[in-house]
Amino acid sequence: MSKREQSEQRRSGQFVASDEAALCVLLRYRRHSDSERDKHLLSATSATTAATAATTTIATVATAIAAGATSAVVKLRRRVQRQQRPQSTAFEMSNKNKELMNDIITNCKLKNGFGPGVQPAAATSPTKRPLSPDHPNPALPITETPSPAMNRMGWALRTILVVDNSSCLKDRKVSGKLIRKCAPGTELVDWLVNLAPIVHTRAQAAGMWQALLEEGVLTHVNKEQPFKDKCFLYRFRLDEEGGAPAAGIPQAEDLNAANEHIREALSALFQRGPDATLRMILRKPSHERTPEELELVFEELVHIAALSHLSTSIKRELSSIIVFEAHAQAGTILFNQGDEGRSWYILLKGSVDVVIHGKGTVATLKTGDDFGKLALINDAPRAATIVLKENNCHLLRVDKEHFNRILRDVEANTLRLQEHGKDVLVLERVAKQRGQHSAFKYTVMSGTPAKMLEHLLETRLGQTVSGMDPFLDDFLLTHIVFMPVVQLVDELANYFHCDAHEEAQTPEDREYIINFKKRVIQFMQKWVMAVRHAAFEEPSVCDFIEDLAAEVEADPDLNEEASIIHNVLTQMARYQEDRNQNAGQKWKLPTNGQPICLFSGNATPSKTVIRPDDDIIFRVYCADHTYCTLRFPMHTTAELIKACAADKLQLNRGPDDLCLVEVKSNGERSVFKDNDVSIPTGLTLNGRLFVSVKDHLDALTQLPEQECPTDGVDVDLEILSTKELAYHITIFEWDLFWAVHEYELLYHTFGRHHFGKITANLDVFLRRFNEVQYWIVTELVSTQSLSKRVGLVRKFIKLAAYCKEYQNLNAFFAIVMGLSNMAVTRLHQTWEKIPSKFRKIFQEFEALIDPSRNHRAYRVFVGKLQPPLIPFMPLLLKDMTFAHEGNKTSLDGLVNFEKMHMMAQTMRTIRFCRSRSLGLEPPSPKSEGEVRSYISSFRVIDNQRVLTAMSQKVEPTRKLN
Repeated sequence: MSKREQSEQRRSGQFVASDEAALCVLLRYRRHSDSERDKHLLSATSATTAATAATTTIATVATAIAAGATSAVVKLRRRVQRQQRPQSTAFEMSNKNKELMNDIITNCKLKNGFGPGVQPAAATSPTKRPLSPDHPNPALPITETPSPAMNRMGWALRTILVVDNSSCLKDRKVSGKLIRKCAPGTELVDWLVNLAPIVHTRAQAAGMWQALLEEGVLTHVNKEQPFKDKCFLYRFRLDEEGGAPAAGIPQAEDLNAANEHIREALSALFQRGPDATLRMILRKPSHERTPEELELVFEELVHIAALSHLSTSIKRELSSIIVFEAHAQAGTILFNQGDEGRSWYILLKGSVDVVIHGKGTVATLKTGDDFGKLALINDAPRAATIVLKENNCHLLRVDKEHFNRILRDVEANTLRLQEHGKDVLVLERVAKQRGQHSAFKYTVMSGTPAKMLEHLLETRLGQTVSGMDPFLDDFLLTHIVFMPVVQLVDELANYFHCDAHEEAQTPEDREYIINFKKRVIQFMQKWVMAVRHAAFEEPSVCDFIEDLAAEVEADPDLNEEASIIHNVLTQMARYQEDRNQNAGQKWKLPTNGQPICLFSGNATPSKTVIRPDDDIIFRVYCADHTYCTLRFPMHTTAELIKACAADKLQLNRGPDDLCLVEVKSNGERSVFKDNDVSIPTGLTLNGRLFVSVKDHLDALTQLPEQECPTDGVDVDLEILSTKELAYHITIFEWDLFWAVHEYELLYHTFGRHHFGKITANLDVFLRRFNEVQYWIVTELVSTQSLSKRVGLVRKFIKLAAYCKEYQNLNAFFAIVMGLSNMAVTRLHQTWEKIPSKFRKIFQEFEALIDPSRNHRAYRVFVGKLQPPLIPFMPLLLKDMTFAHEGNKTSLDGLVNFEKMHMMAQTMRTIRFCRSRSLGLEPPSPKSEGEVRSYISSFRVIDNQRVLTAMSQKVEPTRKLN
């Protein structure tokens, strides 16, 4: 084949591509009648023999737009070719090609935000169908006017952008129209990342711009797009047509004011970014939400109280269809009494009045409440009118069709096992998720304790099952809530001895019994591995293990399980040996506010666990501040303590007339329940224990020394190495964290009195967090010299950085929260002298501990870490409390195992953090002994009123002229 023929063939191929692309474009954008479409298609087809250069260009653009053209397009093209007329002149063909090219380019520009804001009525491409009120437009603001803070921030950012000649904010002429001072989203993101050290990722910067866009400070030029890190054009509200004139360069004083404002307020915008991003996702149609966005929404729904009773599968379904909507004006009627029930609402922000005809306002619902679900479930009219009580109310909405579909889907995937006509086990089909594989088709949602144990033994244990299964682990970690240890052991013994009353057994029966015995033995091994020494604290467990060992030795069919039972016996022997070595361990609660320590004087026990039968020595006061000293085991109840204290203090009242009370340093009183335990370890930093007549609680006052600092080693902090401080703080707190058992989180959440179990180790670890936090504040407000205070702030910021590096996030949070205490933040003279480098670092730390969206910044950060690490324990307890209070423990007489799974997830976090031993490389020792002594007991004042007064004394409030 000659070169000329090859060239002709290539050109022919280009023409064919051009034909199909042109046809597709005309079908998608022109939307004419059939006759008109045929006419244009004939024109487009006849134009294919035009000049090579023009046609090749059209082919390139049109083919990209028409990728994936349907078979209908191909058929139509063939029909057009059959009807092809004689070719037009070269001039006519050129004009038609130009028209087609203009149509394609215009549509591309309109789609990407580069075209004119308002399309002419005769445009060949139709405008995008506007979203209905039921489908909010994520490109539009959620407020009628921007808030003053966001307006000011927008002004500051725009001022800096306008002054910077090399910035992305420029006048652009697009399609013959001048768009004043606009910029592509990608360049705005680049600029903000370079401007602010606290912004580490492009997603964070995009979220900050979206926060401005959702209040109308920034807009897409055609108001068709939310903020995206793409080449869409955006501009500030001031530069829109009809806005303030943008001519002229801002003055020097404006630039200085803008820079100063950004330094002070940019962190606030940074914190608003994640919430703005979430709201933008929730306003997008379901089919436009990416898997990553769906996961983000799901994580948010997990922590909404109104949804807590729903299963995980339902929450995942909701994440794709739940919608955000905002209402700017108070007085807006959301729906009227008698209307058809179309949606279920959850209040995210604001409040609404519930109004009933003839009764008026009967209730006011606030943030976190939900309404409207009853009408959906019963398919009944609205029972009341809902009126917005505040401006700028934010709601989540679930529409009826989606609500009913989800309930149908869930029920279709639910399997119910019944005995005697009642449900005993409810299973749900495991949804297949990308990148995950489950060996089990169903997961347990609820059931009776005995039936769940039977299902576990039959399906999760045996030779054919390997690996870690959530159901088995969840059961082992949480069974004490619904199945006490004694009951569990009895059930296991019944399964193990199921052949005791059977005389004749077939080989099949014998095989089944042996397999079940093996599964019971495997269960015991898994139990001991999961909860460690806690499994041996109940005597019935030790007796059952010895019984199993004897059976294994006597039954040759169980020889394979000999190594398993031997391992369990070895761990039990170690536990008993350790318990005997530490028998008679004695603790004391110092009278000067210091933390609990061994009576021997060792204030820094290395991984010493506080046990229920350990003795503790402490004081109990009465209203006149006289006291008695008592010694009791840790598990002693408040009822016994108050009776003994009343007898020693000669109160001469009956037990029913008395109560045991903690009086805190600020004068607050907290009454203990009679069946509560771990009383001395549960006191606050400077709290004291009182016994009082119930009617005379108001007469109780704090001791004078409670407002003074607790006793500690007096050391000049300036001479201590910051890294050495962080190292020894981490070692000390790791030992405290190591002593906390996962069960203590359950005892703390459900109440120690329900189990009769102590939480002493958890109490000591939580007290340490408060001790570090208030130590920071106490040291700063006690320092009179301004220069020394500046040095201390710098040292504490560096200390937080080292704790973060050592992955001691509990201490990191405590230090940053101490620096954020209002008694410290008001020290303006001190903060003004802090170098900008340290202030920026501190802003980053504040962003990391930001509580918005359920501490998402921290959760994302800690999710990337590997053990060992010390987590922020108060947040884990918050997760446990949320799961407990937001979900019933029992549903229709069955254990709500979905709740148990949520709690076990948090308990597994602790296990993960300690899955590797701590092996930090110690820094060069300078004053090791002094540092260890100092960090074990800080000087602390925890009375906020006293701390604020001390802060006012070192830096009096400036008087404005």
